[in-house]
Amino acid sequence: MSKIYFTRHGETFTNTKKLVCGAREVALTENGHEQAIKLGNEIKAKIERGEVKIDKIFYSPLSRAKNTALHISEITGIPAEEEPLLIERNFGIYEDTNRETPEFRASLTTFAMSYGRDLGGESYMKTAQRIYNLLDKLTEETKRTGKTFLLVAHNGLSRVVNSYFCDMTNEEFGAFGITNCQLLEYEF
Repeated sequence: MSKIYFTRHGETFTNTKKLVCGAREVALTENGHEQAIKLGNEIKAKIERGEVKIDKIFYSPLSRAKNTALHISEITGIPAEEEPLLIERNFGIYEDTNRETPEFRASLTTFAMSYGRDLGGESYMKTAQRIYNLLDKLTEETKRTGKTFLLVAHNGLSRVVNSYFCDMTNEEFGAFGITNCQLLEYEF
């Protein structure tokens, strides 16, 4: 059975303030570094027990994901490579706003709106296109070579990745999210 793993970066200051990070550059907190190290040790233990096989890590170019991936790579010895397509969605007008507002929560179920194209906003349809294209490529490579990959990215992308592997209603898509350094496993 072929698998792809996904995790969200470690905690950032904006996470602690319940703000939308989006495509902005935001560093990990000390706790975020510790979360990444803990996940690296958990993955290493699972590899040693034969529970997990990961051949390569791909990570978002944003430093919070990059540093998370590099911690995991250093601990496990798994090679890591930057993948520009894994950059978080630019949430346009919602960047650096409270992620708990009803307006922002509702925007997560609106797929064609960029909410500020002039601000670099990206619709979920465009985000899904680039992530689905990447997942198609990795799925084919996994089927062809048997390699397994870990993607280190962002909560906004976790929705898209989950929707690639699982049917979701618009409401389920908008409500979906994972905690910092939570590891998801997808089989196909």
